[in-house]
Amino acid sequence: MTSLAPLDLRWIGHPQSIASLLLRSGSTNILIDPGPSICLPTLQQQLASRGLRISDLQYLLLTHIHLDHAGATGSLLLENPNLEVYVHERGAPHLVAPENLLKSARRLYGDTMEALFGQFLPVPQANLRILEHGETLSLGDISLDILDTPGHASHHVTYFEHSSRTAFVGDTAGICIEGYPFVLPATPPPDIDLPLWHKSLDAIEQLQPRRLFLTHFGFSEQPAVHIAKYRARLGQWSDTVARLLSSGQEESIAMEEFIRVASEEAADCLTTAAAKHLLFNGHLPLSWMGLARYHRKRSVSPTATSP
Repeated sequence: MTSLAPLDLRWIGHPQSIASLLLRSGSTNILIDPGPSICLPTLQQQLASRGLRISDLQYLLLTHIHLDHAGATGSLLLENPNLEVYVHERGAPHLVAPENLLKSARRLYGDTMEALFGQFLPVPQANLRILEHGETLSLGDISLDILDTPGHASHHVTYFEHSSRTAFVGDTAGICIEGYPFVLPATPPPDIDLPLWHKSLDAIEQLQPRRLFLTHFGFSEQPAVHIAKYRARLGQWSDTVARLLSSGQEESIAMEEFIRVASEEAADCLTTAAAKHLLFNGHLPLSWMGLARYHRKRSVSPTATSP
């Protein structure tokens, strides 16, 4: 029987912000999304509490290569050179040679990047296993379907574990702390593509999962309700950004208005503390930047579907 264990990485001291997911069956140990390397000591502690070391892991599965999901990959391989790393074909080259990925991240995070995420070490090509849409992985006794799920990122995949009927969706279904009623989109630049995103959500729904697992943060036990809420809020945010862009306001003022509107939405559904924590996880300025870039690109090339 496959066991699923969320590992809270307590990113920069915050619980319920970034989670890895440990899958175990017999002697097979799989980790989905190791998080950033700054959380590596916490990851080691979480594994140790379950009787494991990094050297006991056989497989590392990445939903996508953003630093908060995949940043520790190269560091893990220093301790476990035999680890097999599964990743979307578009993400693989940036793991081997991460210079462009890190340049892009530094444009967003500036001098805070290392403090937030730590090192991002290159991954040896020999350790990579390239994923294709529609395949099924059989890793020991664990069987996982692979879905290509762009929208948040062009290199995003979703894993569907058969026995529990759990879909590990990374950021495709947004941010929702387990037990909270509010679903927050995650729309950072540069790959936001809303039509593709809705197709990805269609594909996840067609699996008829019993539950979703979100890296930010935890299980969602009502997938259909969750996805419906997410589609609605993603559309609302898109409309708000498009309206603000067309208003002619200065960029900084338009972004502040977007942040105010999104923050009020969360505050209407949550306690003050819960809303503050959720918005910390969501980092609204990045979501503004991603949606603004998406709409500007469409205004230049209305038929374009991907950056």
